[in-house]
Amino acid sequence: MAQRRTRRLDPDQPAGVYTCRYKSGVWCRKDANEVLTKFTLVDAVTQKAVYSGKAGQNFGAYGPFTQTFRLDFSAFKKPGRYFLQTTDSRSPEFEIGNDVYKGAADFCLRYMRQQRTGFNPYLKDSCHTHDGYVLYGEKAGIKDSTHIDVVGGWHDASDYLQYSATSANATWHLLAAYRDFPQVFTDEKQSNGLDGKNGRADVLDEAKWGLDWLLKMHPRPDWMFNQIGDDRDHINMRMPAQDTQYGKGMERPVYFVSGEPQQRGKFMNATTGTSSTAAKFSSAFALGSILFDPVQPDYSNLLSKKAMTAYAFASRKAGFTQTASVKSPYIYAEENYFDDGELAWASICEMDVINKSMICGNQMDGLLRIASLEKITPWLGKDTAKHYQWYPFINIGHYESAKLLKKYEFIQNRIEGFKKITGYYKEGIELVWNKAKQNAFYRGIPFIWCSNNLTTSFAIQCYWYQQLTGDKTYEALMQANIDWLFGCNPWGTSMVYGLPNWGDTPVDPHSAFTHIKKYPIDGGLVDGPVYTSIYKGLIGIKLFEPDEYAAFQSNLAVYHDDYGDYSTNEPTMDGTASLIYLLAAQEAAGRPKKQ
Repeated sequence: MAQRRTRRLDPDQPAGVYTCRYKSGVWCRKDANEVLTKFTLVDAVTQKAVYSGKAGQNFGAYGPFTQTFRLDFSAFKKPGRYFLQTTDSRSPEFEIGNDVYKGAADFCLRYMRQQRTGFNPYLKDSCHTHDGYVLYGEKAGIKDSTHIDVVGGWHDASDYLQYSATSANATWHLLAAYRDFPQVFTDEKQSNGLDGKNGRADVLDEAKWGLDWLLKMHPRPDWMFNQIGDDRDHINMRMPAQDTQYGKGMERPVYFVSGEPQQRGKFMNATTGTSSTAAKFSSAFALGSILFDPVQPDYSNLLSKKAMTAYAFASRKAGFTQTASVKSPYIYAEENYFDDGELAWASICEMDVINKSMICGNQMDGLLRIASLEKITPWLGKDTAKHYQWYPFINIGHYESAKLLKKYEFIQNRIEGFKKITGYYKEGIELVWNKAKQNAFYRGIPFIWCSNNLTTSFAIQCYWYQQLTGDKTYEALMQANIDWLFGCNPWGTSMVYGLPNWGDTPVDPHSAFTHIKKYPIDGGLVDGPVYTSIYKGLIGIKLFEPDEYAAFQSNLAVYHDDYGDYSTNEPTMDGTASLIYLLAAQEAAGRPKKQ
């Protein structure tokens, strides 16, 4: 067993090994000397065996291992602290109970607050207060280098770029987490992120921070901006208030959503239209309008209007918008937009029904047609994809459309439509399951850049399918993906900084906060393992410390808890926001049902 670095203990952090009615571990061995036949579950307090089971199927080799077994102890129900024991090996301790997720979603909000730009509550200081100067806005009548106020939002990852696509997706997930699971979130922070209650759940404060920035990025019906900064950000590591990378003092470039390919330096992106980015704006605004209507009706009304203008902007030129780079070929290479259009239309329809404006009316009948344009998110079941090629990583629109079809009786062909859309979800899950069932980790997610984001999103798709249909066929697969994120993987480490507090988690991420100032980035979900072939081909990666996971690297995939590996160990804002939704769902599921 390799020696692992562990995070400091903090009694305010949640702890637990996360489990549903499916409870399992994975036993792995690098040699072939022993074939496992049985295992024992041991109470960590009494040191007495409380359950024994058969090892079951030998899944054979995977990654660095020659033998792998899934150990299923779902039949054991008693809450407590336990470990698994075989003849010559013992697992880390873990908890069984209904409250093991308690506080986890709120914990991950720490990372979101720490990523704020403008006023940053973690630093108790401001950054990027001069953004920015416009590029590519000539067709909208904006002279090149015109100053525009777009201060706010979140840094995209542990660099300081800001992207509308990822921010709008993150905002939607935070809003949806509050809408679907309001009972799990607390009110410990003010709207500016500093300590103090303000009568509103912290997750909704964070979502509003995102909405306020999106409003700045869509200030007029004919104006919309796609990103702040570009990869010149990566010239060096610095704290955010020291950003002078772009030759105009403290200002950064603000790229207009032109619907045309954009080039700065020698690299040209492959943008074809305005739909993908603008539709993401529209869905976030529409959901925001619904949630803020009871408490801030004027703000809700503004969001409602912006949802419609953003949807119109999405229709200006059908196609997708990619990000722009200057010094390197690495961009968010999104190539789909039908899913974004479906989510925007479903969100607007829900907003209109609630507001009794009925702008959509029977046009809700068109949901089935829109949903059929991207039945299955294209990466599902595939071995690889470009970076952010199919984004978001699941079709959120299917979930929102299916809920509308299930809810509103006036929609024509609603039962047939519901079955078709949930069938799309099932078909996509099956594509992953066909790969996952061949290995002990139930791993069917490709090891592409940001594989943890795909893992989180896929677990959400499994959860949504079960919620919509009541079909629990894929619950074990969903749990395996959650378990993977929290240590049931070949490296035996959680992929979330500081969670669980007693476990092996990242301590040396690719982040200026930790590298320069030694600040913890609590709750940040790191990129996750990549194919070894991808890792070897990336530019500028250098490990700064001996690899404590060297024994668990393989020709299949690598993960490094090292500042120098930006491909596997950089936290992402949008991935963390998705994880907040997933963790909120799991905490809510463990709470007693109201009678």
